Amino acid sequence: MKNNKLFVAIILALIMGIIAGAINHYYFPSFQEEFSKNVKLLGTIFIRMVQMIIAPLVFSTLVVGIAKMGDLKMVGRVGSKAMAWFIIASLISLLLGLVLVNTLEPGKKTNISLEQLDGASDILEKTQNFSVEEFVKHLVPKSIFEAMATNEILQIVIFSILFGIALASLGRKGKLIISSLDTLSHVILKMVTYIMWVAPFGVFGSVAAAVSKHGFGIFSLYANYLIAFSVGIIVLWIILLVVGYLFLGKRLFVLLQRIKNPLLIAFSTTSSEAVFPKLVEELERFGCQNKIVSFTLPLGYSFNLDGSMMYMTFASIFIAQVYGIDMSLGEQLTMLLVLMLTSKGVAGVPRASLIVIVATCAMFGIPPEGIALILPIDHFCDMARSMTNVLGNSLATAVIDKWETKPINNG
Repeated sequence: MKNNKLFVAIILALIMGIIAGAINHYYFPSFQEEFSKNVKLLGTIFIRMVQMIIAPLVFSTLVVGIAKMGDLKMVGRVGSKAMAWFIIASLISLLLGLVLVNTLEPGKKTNISLEQLDGASDILEKTQNFSVEEFVKHLVPKSIFEAMATNEILQIVIFSILFGIALASLGRKGKLIISSLDTLSHVILKMVTYIMWVAPFGVFGSVAAAVSKHGFGIFSLYANYLIAFSVGIIVLWIILLVVGYLFLGKRLFVLLQRIKNPLLIAFSTTSSEAVFPKLVEELERFGCQNKIVSFTLPLGYSFNLDGSMMYMTFASIFIAQVYGIDMSLGEQLTMLLVLMLTSKGVAGVPRASLIVIVATCAMFGIPPEGIALILPIDHFCDMARSMTNVLGNSLATAVIDKWETKPINNG
């Protein structure tokens, strides 16, 4: 009942956000910038409230999950299954984006220009030092406290895995620490229950700010781009749901019912990270083992972002099409493999997809300034890919949990 009330509240906030943003954009254009800036604070407050508990939650749940497994062979087995799933899912998502952008060719039909470089300079600046050296530095934390302070999920995951393995090897000596971290994770999950009721305000603020700033006219300008991208997201969802049904059967619909709130929040706030704590809670309620959720989900947030993966190849080739750059099949497949690797180094970084796209474009001779072409519409694309990331990680966790337990009755 509480879940349904929250779902209804978020839907109402989404509708009210669209209405408020549209009224401000079309009837009070002089206040457009100020309104957008101020109302967006509601979304910022919600995101920051969630961000403040992500680091301790990832650390405590992942360490406890590994320690509870006890058998390090099980850690290796679950980890290898998870990584195999993530790699295959990433390749399929990247390949799907590549196929669709070449088939639909939105960049050759869209009449847009580089007149507005809003925000592009900031992203270009962030990618100037993007290299193999930076990739490795981002991968391994030099301080766990720094990683936690900046919410670097991938770095926290690496430290937590090592800490959990070491703790599990201590046997009885480590039981007190395991018990304490287990209690900490339950306290944080209780905090999640309170924070989620701020979600409708966050949704209202995020949506109202976006509509107020851009209005509905932007959708006609980018019609071909949005239509092609929407086709990609729909096809990706169909693939994910079919694969999910093959493994989970009718329980797939139970899972979708459980994660409807996280999906909606991710869609409205453009942040899959914002629903991580809630997702942990809902997957456990679905029936997944705590130790599997605690281990697999944080890994998924670093290595299994299906929606973002599809978008990276799609947007990169789109920019090339607009500039009239024809890339051979070999170049495009090489780009796919490069994206497969570089995307893993910026997990948890704000606007990570755009940063990776710019770096990849520069690597293949595509003008990186072309990122300005997609910036105005990126917020709306981000809504869809964030929701897709949540679905992909939920399915991966549920399937891996099934592999590690007795067969689930699909009926």
